[in-house]
Amino acid sequence: MTFHYLESAHDPRVSDYTQLTDVHLRKVREPAEGMYIAESSRVLRRALAAGHRPRSFFLAEKWLEDLADIFEQYPDVPAYVGSSALLEEITGFHLHRGAMAAMHRPAPVPLQELLAGARRVAVLEDIVDHTNVGAIFRSAAALDVDAVLVSPRCGDPLYRRSVRVSMGTVFQVPWARLQSWPQDLMSLKDEGFTVAAMELTADAVDLDIVAARNLDRLALVLGTEGAGMSADTLAAVDLAVKIPMRTGVDSLNVAAASAVAFWELRPRG
Repeated sequence: MTFHYLESAHDPRVSDYTQLTDVHLRKVREPAEGMYIAESSRVLRRALAAGHRPRSFFLAEKWLEDLADIFEQYPDVPAYVGSSALLEEITGFHLHRGAMAAMHRPAPVPLQELLAGARRVAVLEDIVDHTNVGAIFRSAAALDVDAVLVSPRCGDPLYRRSVRVSMGTVFQVPWARLQSWPQDLMSLKDEGFTVAAMELTADAVDLDIVAARNLDRLALVLGTEGAGMSADTLAAVDLAVKIPMRTGVDSLNVAAASAVAFWELRPRG
């Protein structure tokens, strides 16, 4: 492999990595260009293990030896090497987790294919905080959630922060972005899913009561913090569920709540 040593922060060959801290820019640009950024050697390895294809590698010289086996596997993929100061000038932050890579986004999985054989599905409505998105994916990967669906306005699961917080588990859980919200919830019902909203409503059922039913196919809708779930979504679901709370506490962070719910609602037998 030929390594390309950078001398300028304005080198056009590394445009994939410029202004990585500009969330508004990146969340529009990356899907449009069919790419995402894998940050850290661990995340990079998990992306490659999932079958994702690299566009380029981007790293400080001290990480060359650590990733020598990766470079041998992808001899035709350019690797851009620079000083820590230069890389920070390009990206907008200090790289301290090893290499980065610009990756090709995998092709979207059709919804029907995603649901085939699934028993537990998480649906994220307008959760725009990428830290929460990543944390939910990490819990989904660990706690028997077969697929994740995200609403049109939900944060990007492949945005750098989401991927990092998920520890790369976002590559393990099949997911898709819905196009029509909340109308697409009908597709879940048509496939035999009971659709439950995680929301504090007057008629919400305690989580352990729903868990005792051991529903064959269940889709759990999680809404954004603050505003809560939309009225249209609540009208479209089959029921609302809640985590029983002690006096004085009425809710958990959505990522924490997802972990509790995924565990409690896991299929039993």
